[in-house]
Amino acid sequence: MTSSNALVDTRSLCILLIIVSPLSVAGLALLNTGLTRSRSAAHTITASLCIFSVAAISYAAVGFAFQGAAGGLQHVLIVAGKPWGWLATGSVFLRSVRFDASPSGLIALLQMSSVGLAAAVALGAGADRWRLSACAASTALLAAWTYPLFAHWAWAGGWLASLGANYGIGAGFLDAGGSSCIQALGGLNALAIAWILGPRRGKYSQNGMPAALPGHNVVFAIFGCLLAMIGWIALNAASAIVFYQVDTARIALVAINTILTCAASGLMTALVTNARLGKPDSSLIANGWMGGLAAGSAACAFVSPFSAIVIGIVAGTLVPLAVELFEAKFRVDDPGGAIPSHGVVGLWGVLAVGLFPNWTSSAPHPGQLLAQAIGLATLIGCVLPMTYALNWLLNLVLPQRVAREGEWQGMDLHELGGGAYPEFVTRGDDR
Repeated sequence: MTSSNALVDTRSLCILLIIVSPLSVAGLALLNTGLTRSRSAAHTITASLCIFSVAAISYAAVGFAFQGAAGGLQHVLIVAGKPWGWLATGSVFLRSVRFDASPSGLIALLQMSSVGLAAAVALGAGADRWRLSACAASTALLAAWTYPLFAHWAWAGGWLASLGANYGIGAGFLDAGGSSCIQALGGLNALAIAWILGPRRGKYSQNGMPAALPGHNVVFAIFGCLLAMIGWIALNAASAIVFYQVDTARIALVAINTILTCAASGLMTALVTNARLGKPDSSLIANGWMGGLAAGSAACAFVSPFSAIVIGIVAGTLVPLAVELFEAKFRVDDPGGAIPSHGVVGLWGVLAVGLFPNWTSSAPHPGQLLAQAIGLATLIGCVLPMTYALNWLLNLVLPQRVAREGEWQGMDLHELGGGAYPEFVTRGDDR
């Protein structure tokens, strides 16, 4: 096979993977729907579709122009005599993209799914009280600015990706599948939304103790996990090919590592919840499974299967402990477990790249852990305050939380005029 034919086959395979990748969003939508209450089920699944739509349009209109692709034109700051790329200088509405399976075209197509997944994460934290119009407006801000800005730094030749070339810090910041750009960023955005919205009515008693407000359909949640795994494999593989030119022969390793991390994480969460609660908790196991997918994305193309299992075990331990910490200690109401299962373990996945040997290099990269730590610090120190500030300002002009009577009626009836289960009577809060 000639090199030109091999290139065509690689691009065709990459396009196929990108087409499958929205299944990750579908799985997350089912998970969030299952973990909300029955009177908000139609609202949650509808909001998932609207969020994906707004994210795709906003990213195509503006976001890609700010993210760009490696090797493209960008705004550069000179720091200590070294160029720091901080923002691309592309054209709006994809006018500078060649639609011929070129790298820029593949990146634009892939990122429309990726940014939709990142935006949908926050819906789990805002469930049962986040207005549909506010969901759409917040998503537009994320897809048009916050996501492409960090994605440029990490994936498009920005300053994080150039840490190795400029300062000899490892191979630069590495993230094969999006533990940082998609998962941690989405989880930190979810934290900002949860802070601004406040807890659901009846979630905390007067003495501050959290009450259990279980989701209405754990079957949806578990099926969503399995569906998300398929989309995640495609997303991780496509990202590794597009951003790091990983050979297509390594797609099997990417798929194996993706499966192993979520499997190990889900099982570990089952063990932890059984030890702490006396029985395994289905909703937390679902969160643990998703947490494994989020944690394993960054290293999926770089580490051995054994390392992937270890990454999953740590993620599966972190998720239930973080759920308890945020709910009981910090009074953050997160019905879908978005903050632990995407934000917390996404940050762990970023660090994990620097903790395990890199199979793609014949020689180790000293300082890789430092490069990953710099990326993690950027997410917490820059992205979190930015997304909180943007959503706080949005809340001034477009209140994000539904009115009290809307929360009592249920989001389905108040915002959509009908429920997901019209043949059943769903109970409203009387508190």
